[in-house]
Amino acid sequence: MTKKYNVYGIGNALVDMEFKVTSELLSDLAIDKGVMTLMDETQQHKIIQQLPNPCKKCSGGSAANTLVAISQLGGKGFYSCKVADDDEGIFYLEDLLRCGLDTNLTLDNRLTGITGKCLVLVTPDADRTMNTFLGITGDLTPQELNETALQNSEYLYIEGYLVSSPTAKNTAILAKNIAQKAGVKTAFSLSDPNMVEFFRDGILEIIGDGVDLLFANETEASTMAKTDNLETIITHFKTLARTFAITRGKEGSLIFDGENLHEIPAFPVTAVDTVGAGDMYAACILYGVTNGLTWNDAGKLASVACAKLVTNFGARLETNTLQSLLTQVL
Repeated sequence: MTKKYNVYGIGNALVDMEFKVTSELLSDLAIDKGVMTLMDETQQHKIIQQLPNPCKKCSGGSAANTLVAISQLGGKGFYSCKVADDDEGIFYLEDLLRCGLDTNLTLDNRLTGITGKCLVLVTPDADRTMNTFLGITGDLTPQELNETALQNSEYLYIEGYLVSSPTAKNTAILAKNIAQKAGVKTAFSLSDPNMVEFFRDGILEIIGDGVDLLFANETEASTMAKTDNLETIITHFKTLARTFAITRGKEGSLIFDGENLHEIPAFPVTAVDTVGAGDMYAACILYGVTNGLTWNDAGKLASVACAKLVTNFGARLETNTLQSLLTQVL
């Protein structure tokens, strides 16, 4: 039976605000470079006051970025999340709908509170540092799940950032259980080195008896496997997932399809902004494996799309750009 959705995603709903900054400014503000740091609203507001005007603003969060790209490629997605009844919440919902996604959100089902925001600080070396106030999305609960839509999907995709909130983590575990009972494949992203370092036990709770597809970059993978040895990392990942993809920056990526390991070369470019590269990679793989591409071709699409993305500011590409990259692979 054909499923209605290629991918059902759950994640933190964050209005992404991107700023161009210097490494010196990060140091002056005592901000850890290159990772995601959680903070309260007061801390975030103090940082905003010392930043230049944002250069981009969009509905973000890791899984949201992935689902948007899947929709742009021509896939069908459903995104479950939580926003508040404020201006940012309206902005977030309307942006998701413009991107062609179905969602649990409506204009009249949002609770009083503050919609989460992520300050994305991009330095001249193209690194991205994120300072996040989760707001109401930190209270993601089973009420935000649409069980019918989830059961009518080929894959459930869970972002690793959910592990930092006890209620969101439990919701992710519930969603995974619903998916497995319905025969829906499960995909999980480690998302950030800090998530693995500080919430490793919670990540293992979500992974449980294993997922069908696991995403990580090399730093996250190394932290998860507690080793820098690539062969040992690959062996460890085979105990966590039936298939997996590990991105390695300029070294390309590795994809294990359950039987064979594929080495996907990188496309050499001069990066200006790596925001959303991992999200784009996951989008291309998930789109590919649910739309008839081989694992190798899905990896090539992911590689070329990420190369294109990092030469621009922001976590998204234009729809026509993404679709033109798809035609190059097919």
